[in-house]
Amino acid sequence: MRTEVVCEPGTRTRPNEDFASVGTSACGQGGSLVVLDGVTPPKGGTGCLHSVPWYTARLGGALTELTVSLLDVSLAEALSRALTRTAEYHANTCDLSHPRTPQATVVLARWDAETLEYLVLSDSALLLESPDGAVTAVLDDRLDRVPRHLRVSDEVLDAAARNKEGGFFTAAADPAVAAHAVTGTVARSQVSALAALTDGATRWTEKFHEGDWTDLFTYVRKLGPRALIERVRELERADAEERRHLGRGKTHDDATVVYAEL
Repeated sequence: MRTEVVCEPGTRTRPNEDFASVGTSACGQGGSLVVLDGVTPPKGGTGCLHSVPWYTARLGGALTELTVSLLDVSLAEALSRALTRTAEYHANTCDLSHPRTPQATVVLARWDAETLEYLVLSDSALLLESPDGAVTAVLDDRLDRVPRHLRVSDEVLDAAARNKEGGFFTAAADPAVAAHAVTGTVARSQVSALAALTDGATRWTEKFHEGDWTDLFTYVRKLGPRALIERVRELERADAEERRHLGRGKTHDDATVVYAEL
C-alpha cells in the first residue's frame, strides 16, 4: 500500500479546519482513511468554547482509532461512537444543541483483503478507481439539493437546513446523524486505488470545471495531491476579482487530498 496526504490551509492567517489520517490494521492486512472538513461558522457564535480545529482533531482522532481497532463495527457505528466520545469532551462546558456547534463533513474508507467499506457525509468526496481504470465518485449530494429559499448565498446555507430532513447532514454532536451517511461495500478486488478530498480540493471539478471526476483522479495519480491543490490555488487567484465583485464566499478554502494505492 502506498499513501500520500496533503492538507493545505486556505490562508496562513487562519488555522486549518480539515483533518486527515491513514491507519493500518495489525500486520498490514488492511487499512483505513479519515478525512474531515470542519465547517467554518459564521459570525455570531457557536455556543461552544472550542474552535473547529479542536473539534476536528478530536473527532478525527477517535475515528482513526475506532476504524482500525473495531473491525467488526460498521463505519456508521464507528462514526456514531466517535461523535458520542467527542461530545463527552465538552458537553459540560458547551451548548451542543446550538445549530452552529462545531461540526464537519466526513469521508471514511476501510479495507481488508476481501472488502472495502466507505462512508460519506456532506460535501467531501471519495473516488474509487477500479483495476480497469474506471472511476466511481461516492458523493452525498443533499447539500446541492437544498431549496433556494434556505440559502443565504450560493455557499452559505441557513441553519434551518442543517441536520434536518429535507436539508443536509454534518457530523456535529448528535450520534444519530451517522445513520444519514452514504455508505456501502465493494469487493476489494474491484478497487486498485482511492482518493478522498474535501471541497477545497474538489473545486477543480465542481467549481472550475477543469475536468470530470475521472480526470481529477488521473491528475492526482499522475502528478500527486499537491499538484492538484496548487492548480486549484492558481484558479482561485484568477477568479478572486470576480468573486469580490459578485460577493461570493471566501477565495481560498482549506484543501485536503488523501490518495492511496492498494
